[in-house]
Parts: sequence; C-alpha cells; structure tokens
Amino acid sequence: MRIADKIYFASDFHLGSYPKEQSELREREIVRWLDHIKQDASELYLVGDIFDFWFEYSTVVPKGYIRFLGKLAELADLGVKITLFKGNHDMWMFGYLKKELGAVVIDNELVLDLNDKKIYIHHGDGLGPGDKKYKFLKKIFRSSLCQWLFARLHPNLGIGIAQKWSKHSRISNHTDEQFLGEEREWLIQYAREVLKEKHYDYFIFGHRHFPYEIQLTPQSKIINLGEWINYYTYAVWDGQNLNLEKWNS
Repeated sequence: MRIADKIYFASDFHLGSYPKEQSELREREIVRWLDHIKQDASELYLVGDIFDFWFEYSTVVPKGYIRFLGKLAELADLGVKITLFKGNHDMWMFGYLKKELGAVVIDNELVLDLNDKKIYIHHGDGLGPGDKKYKFLKKIFRSSLCQWLFARLHPNLGIGIAQKWSKHSRISNHTDEQFLGEEREWLIQYAREVLKEKHYDYFIFGHRHFPYEIQLTPQSKIINLGEWINYYTYAVWDGQNLNLEKWNS
C-alpha cells in the first residue's frame, strides 16, 4: 500500500546536454530515483533546467527522454502532483507536459504553505545582484516575439542550434562549482533582502548547481538543490521539516 506523505524537490537534471551518452546514463539514474520516491511521494516539484534545451513547436517536441517522461507519467497516474518550473535552459515550456502529465507549469516563483510553514520556490535565474547581461537576455527570450520567431525555424535547425550551443555550457563541460561565501552568493543575498520585507521559513532554488542549506535566521533556511551531474541532491519535506538529501542508488 502506498503511503503518500512526502514532497520532493529537485532541479538541474540538464537532460540532453552534451555528451549524449552521459545524459542517457544520468536519465537512467534519475528514473531509478523517481522509482524510489514513488512509494511515498504526494507531490514532486522539478525546479527548472530539467532539460538542457526544450522548445515546444505546435506539433513537435525535442526527441528523447522516453524513460524519464514515461516514469513521470507513471507517477502522475499514481496520483502524484507534478509541478515544473521554467529554468533558463527550458523556459520555452508551454502546454505539452501539462496536457500529457497534468503537470502545473510555473513561469517564475511559487509560494507554498505547508503545515504553517511558508516556502518560497524559484529556479533562481535572474535573481539577486549582478548578471545584468542574462537578465536582459531573459526578457528577450521570454518575449512572445522571440518565441514566435524561433518557431518559424525548422525543428532540425532550431534544435540543432541549441544542441551546438549546449556543448559550450558549464554543465556540459562538467564545471565543478565552488561555494563563494554567503556575502558573494547572489541567491543568499536575494533571500536576505526578501526577508527584510516578508517572512519565509524556507527558500528553495536551483540554477546555482552547488548544493547547500544555510540558516539565514533562526526561523528561515535557504536550500539550493544542486545538480545531477556531480551531486545528485534533492530536498524532501516530511510534513514537519525540509532537508537536503543525496541520492545513492
């Protein structure tokens, strides 16, 4: 009998990133993790950059990810609520996964109230000080005009361009992130600024790739979920507490 009493959070799978062979191995490991959590998961939050590239044409989506999408479908059929956040790599996510999985797709942030605990969730891209170039590009890429123009490209060309770009990304080159210290981590700075105006018990982010959990105040904690190339980390809510954990298959 399935007892669904936990909520899981993960991000930055970067499925489809170069090289393809390692992405396929990573997909199988993620599927094993999903198979494990289906025993007690009531909800699953995937907090952005699940795909290294994603664009939904009107009749075409990127090829691949069959095992991963099939396992998500199995979880959905079991009654697990699935919520997907748009990241900076898969921001062109529209209605396909909502239709096929019944998933909720989140553009920016989401606030959860769980057992009188308030949880702020965002992929993390474009938050905090700095990175002005990306913040400008994000406005362009999120615009309906940019999406319309990209949709005019043949999928072989559009997806091919994205895959070539992917070869130069930090995740494809296995860049091992280093913690910069609380005063230099943009998401920590952002969370501290938010707390000046409003209380949250937890902040959950992806994007940064380096997993950490830090107590911001006696009543507030920030968790960065990390990625699934070097760390295989995720967070779990057990009904009372939210903690960062590591998957060991």
